[in-house]
Amino acid sequence: MTFSEKVFETGIVPVVVLNNVEDAVPLAGALLKGGIDFMEITFRTECAAECISVISKEVPDMTVGAGTVLNVEQAKLAVDCGAKFIVSPGLDEATVKWAIENDVPVIPGTVTPTEIMKAISLGLKVVKFFPADVYGGIKAIKALSAPFGQVKFLPTGGVSEANLNEFAANKSVIAVGGSWVCKKDDILNHDWEKITKLSGNAVRIIKETRT
Repeated sequence: MTFSEKVFETGIVPVVVLNNVEDAVPLAGALLKGGIDFMEITFRTECAAECISVISKEVPDMTVGAGTVLNVEQAKLAVDCGAKFIVSPGLDEATVKWAIENDVPVIPGTVTPTEIMKAISLGLKVVKFFPADVYGGIKAIKALSAPFGQVKFLPTGGVSEANLNEFAANKSVIAVGGSWVCKKDDILNHDWEKITKLSGNAVRIIKETRT
């Protein structure tokens, strides 16, 4: 199964902000228990790289990637720490080329036709649509999928349990990105049961919507 097929099968890539390394493994376990085996740890905190390393070593069933990757240096660090994929808020050509050359799945952020065309020219078939709520949400994705039928979108920003089915129902959406299943406060409070419940709800909604 390809990386893209695995992402589609799970249907959701949680966007995770971790401030403490000791929370990494329990969080990964809580997500897995809820049926989510992908997680994107954002490079917004000092311990992000270490969290990726710990999860990749101690939770082999979790496919952990790095998010908010802005340049090649961060991409290299993430992969060295065990990241299996790279996600960026925008499209940095050097980072995309490095990832492709090193067989690392990369999903750059795009919102305009020009950015999507650039991604296609670099050989990509999956792009992040971010921030989705600001740039038109599912309505924009439907419009963009007309000229770019070969592209799959990972909408992130403004996706929640309330509108999840709208995104999951669209065939151009490979999966959704979101932080509602693992909010900062729930992580800080170690409310792993709540995270497992929210994860399970998300997976159920996606599967029911797609059938």
